[in-house]
Amino acid sequence: MSQNLLSRETSPYLLQHKLNPVHWRAWGPEALAEARRLNRPILLSVGYAACHWCHVMAHESFEDDSTASVMNAHFVNIKVDREERPDIDLIYQSALALMGEQGGWPLTMFLTPAGEPFWGGTYFPKQSRYGRPAFVDVLRRVAEVHTEEAEAIRQNVAALRDGLARLARPAAGGGLGRADLDAAAQVALIDVDTHHGGTHGAPKFPQPGFFRFLWRAHRRTGEATFREAVTTTLDALCQGGIYDHLGGGFARYSTDAFWLVPHFEKMLYDNAQLLDLLAEVWRATGSPLYAARAHETVDWLLRDMPVTADDDGTFAFASAYDADSEGVEGKYYVWSETEIDAVLGDDAGLFKAAYGVTAVGNWEGVTILNRSHAGATVADNLGLAEARAKLLEARRQRVPPAWDDKVLADWNGLAIAALASAGSLFGHPAWIHAARVAFAFVARHMADPDAPGRLFHSWRAGQARHAAVLDDYANLARAALALHQATEEGAYLARAEAWTETLDRHYWDDREGGYFLTADDAGDLITRPKTIADHAVPPGNGTMVEVLGRLFLLTGKSAYRDRAEALVRLFSAATPEHNARMPTLCVGAEILEAPVQIVVLGPANDPARAELLKAAREAAPATAAIAAHHPDEPLPEGHPAAGKGLRDGRPTAYVCAGATCGLPKTDAGTLRQELAAL
Repeated sequence: MSQNLLSRETSPYLLQHKLNPVHWRAWGPEALAEARRLNRPILLSVGYAACHWCHVMAHESFEDDSTASVMNAHFVNIKVDREERPDIDLIYQSALALMGEQGGWPLTMFLTPAGEPFWGGTYFPKQSRYGRPAFVDVLRRVAEVHTEEAEAIRQNVAALRDGLARLARPAAGGGLGRADLDAAAQVALIDVDTHHGGTHGAPKFPQPGFFRFLWRAHRRTGEATFREAVTTTLDALCQGGIYDHLGGGFARYSTDAFWLVPHFEKMLYDNAQLLDLLAEVWRATGSPLYAARAHETVDWLLRDMPVTADDDGTFAFASAYDADSEGVEGKYYVWSETEIDAVLGDDAGLFKAAYGVTAVGNWEGVTILNRSHAGATVADNLGLAEARAKLLEARRQRVPPAWDDKVLADWNGLAIAALASAGSLFGHPAWIHAARVAFAFVARHMADPDAPGRLFHSWRAGQARHAAVLDDYANLARAALALHQATEEGAYLARAEAWTETLDRHYWDDREGGYFLTADDAGDLITRPKTIADHAVPPGNGTMVEVLGRLFLLTGKSAYRDRAEALVRLFSAATPEHNARMPTLCVGAEILEAPVQIVVLGPANDPARAELLKAAREAAPATAAIAAHHPDEPLPEGHPAAGKGLRDGRPTAYVCAGATCGLPKTDAGTLRQELAAL
């Protein structure tokens, strides 16, 4: 085999490389068998469609005939979309970290013919610069080492395999009580930039999971420092250049310490998590800025991100938009003063003052629109709204960035949960409806027809591919529970239970505990990774603590609580420094530590029941589980509200903290007061 085989694939990232002179093939049994047959090392290149430095390396090296000839002569070249195969990416990013190297994308790893890593790096330039060797020099040296220094490679491989195995066996801790959570939050505060928000230094990533953890600490303790860490960050994000002030939505990160200059790619997972956080913090603060950005982000999500299935009209959400257009990073989003004047005419002055537009610009001679000078105020008016609409329409005439339209189950789970929760909080049934439609898309089009209860991870152009990983089931189960709470429909609760059963059957480690990222029948990997670390997306093991905790509260089945507590014991540690690096685990653990349940009893069509439910959804702690039941429907055995009924024949709410329930409430205002006291 000697040709580039990527035209067979559906991943937009892999298809970007289908015309390279490199003899690329996708990861799979055929490519691995070829490496073994030829006894050649594997050059594994991992990236994603919206990755700027992946594009740079592609243009410099993979599109270059002379570089490709060296790659083709000495290696079996495998290209992987890290979003399509997060399991492969995690294994080899972990291997690179064990070598003492900083990870990232593009990931460039060198493997034995058996797929075992022995050396690697990230971006390598065509010519030696940035303190990095030239890529061709690296290729020739690695090929030479593989041929002449087999023993050294064997030693590297053995050490890395041992290290990867240890990562799947964390030393179990003692669990996370309230004092442990508070101590971890205090440690986490050290990392916060109190002036500009986010964490110290540059680049700055939004880190919504980290700041959700700090927000929950504020709600739990009442300490203002936690609140200020979150609101300072959200204020800066919402007004900075990292936010798209014309089209809505947030870019992936800021290259500076002030949130002005973004890396312009837009990712579904960032926007889903930020929507969730904005809605939760808005509920307590009433900030009109957070409400505006949440609404604008949903507008972007529903306008620019849906991917439809031809046969039934349902849609789910695409993965990302690229940072580059016409080969230039950010070109689609930035403006010159003359362009603003041409579009807005006499109204340009007001807009330029509001969005920091000057003749010299604020980045490479052009302007990144921002409201940072406005602080946390919205300070909007009809004139500015009309100006934004005109500029957005003018921007649509430009060449847009590339769109990665593959549907990922785990990222869609994040988006569905955010839409369901935010729709409930802001009172927008259309958002909840969109969440339902996307959920139906995943449940139908990404189900494995040959394995009931199993899912695929990725879908594009009518094809579902690659076995689902832990994060897919975890995020979708969490989404199902959010929809259950928003709609009262039992089918969503049943779906969450079914996906949890799949995880318990195929992903749970019966010997060491915890969930593996991959299933027990995944056959093309050198190890089964297991992780709790928070990165750009929440870890599946941490998310499952929340899912299992809520399932226990909603069903009363103690097996869910027991498994959640086992996860917390396995991944927690005695030191708050360690626990502070696991915000998703800590957020889930609080549900177990201080369980709150609100049960609303009454006929489904009774307006008074609906008012009680509305009050519960808007005022309950974010950790609470809310359930509605018909008066004749018995609560699960062992539920603290079991046996309780209507008061004076009217719809009634019970607030249960731990094993104790408060007095019955039939008035929505009184229920809000009790929930506020929590």
